[in-house]
Amino acid sequence: MSRPSPIQFFKQSLKSESYYADELVNIYLLRPVAAIIVWAIYSTRITPNQVTVIAIFIGLASATAYLFAAPAAVWIAGVLILAKDILDDADGQLARAKKIYSRRGRFLDSIGDFVVDWAVFSAITYTLCQTYPVISTILLGILSLTGITLRVSYHVYYQVSFLHLEERYALNRITEEITDEDRKGDPVALGLQKIFIMIYSRQDRLMYRIDRWCKGKNFDERLSVTWYADRFALRLSGLIGFGTELLILAICSWKNELHIYLFINVVLMNGIWLVNILYRRLILARNLK
Repeated sequence: MSRPSPIQFFKQSLKSESYYADELVNIYLLRPVAAIIVWAIYSTRITPNQVTVIAIFIGLASATAYLFAAPAAVWIAGVLILAKDILDDADGQLARAKKIYSRRGRFLDSIGDFVVDWAVFSAITYTLCQTYPVISTILLGILSLTGITLRVSYHVYYQVSFLHLEERYALNRITEEITDEDRKGDPVALGLQKIFIMIYSRQDRLMYRIDRWCKGKNFDERLSVTWYADRFALRLSGLIGFGTELLILAICSWKNELHIYLFINVVLMNGIWLVNILYRRLILARNLK
């Protein structure tokens, strides 16, 4: 399979030409690195799902490294979690470049993210408990895992809503429900879909309710295009996507400051999430009225 030029390849592998719909760190750092990887394997038989599986194993290797607790091991864990994040971009970019889309890959990616997050934050909490054996350490670990899961869901909700306006990302529904078409389709994809719904359905419904609350009772649905395409709101939600979140974790790991990372996660990142919600509720909704 012949490859396009690197620049053309990078552009056609993005989710959208509207860069403001993605995280800044993705557009200017992670996706270019992922594009180089994908460009190198483009002509091979490696599939997007195989890249996803590799990313999951690297994420689990990162969690294992955190368990060793030594500064060198934590530094390696930071490298691995960033590598996992880059490959998370690479699987989707390979699928778009080759036009190989699958429901299996859509669910495998999200389920893998949950498994890796659970393993990584459990390992970080365990490691910190060796130095700070107090209940607040465990509480911070739980709040960090919960926070990153909800914040990324918020970012994805609005990103996917915007991409649907552009008639892109059709395989990623804004909220997942099993349809007759799903039941008659790929049984493996259906099984993965059921696991996905078990993990994510509650938080997807929460994001929908937050969105409805932000719009207000008298929101004119004819303004939905403007609502989901607002550039500032999309840029703001990009600050709490996976790329940004895991880069902060990697940097704190390289500095061996995991306890500081938990505070950043719980205080700063949730503060940014709150600003996102208040901007839509108090400014964007009012402007549209």
